[in-house]
Amino acid sequence: MELSRTGDAGGLEIIEPLCAVFRRKLKSEGLKYTPERAQVLDTIIQLDGLFEAERLMDELKDAGFRVSKATVYRTIKLLLEAGILQRVAIDSEHARYQLVYGRKPQVLLIRVDADEVEAVDMPELSSIVDRLCRERGLEARGFRVQVFAERAR
Repeated sequence: MELSRTGDAGGLEIIEPLCAVFRRKLKSEGLKYTPERAQVLDTIIQLDGLFEAERLMDELKDAGFRVSKATVYRTIKLLLEAGILQRVAIDSEHARYQLVYGRKPQVLLIRVDADEVEAVDMPELSSIVDRLCRERGLEARGFRVQVFAERAR
């Protein structure tokens, strides 16, 4: 799957396909791009929003794929290291993940009192990040903001 995003000039900027990024990470670790790892990545791409490893395993099983729990967890770890996934800490009990590579940055509003997560689009924050980097001669490759909140008392 090849993803694209809009560049600063308003034009379309093509970025590297996810599988190529993942293959490069695996090669750097001396690992192979196996059919099981490919299926885990494909299934993650099809998931919408945040997911837990257990949900990913259920989706794989429901689709008729046999992938071990160890392979799923190792693949998630490699995808995190490659910058393809982001771990979202909502509580200390459960790890949740989301696909971030090729997606525009979002602010996550995490309701700790209700175990809910809302993705909030804040283009003004993207502008601030871009300006901050530009002033330092850098180009932003992404950012993440997580706001932990609960109902006011």
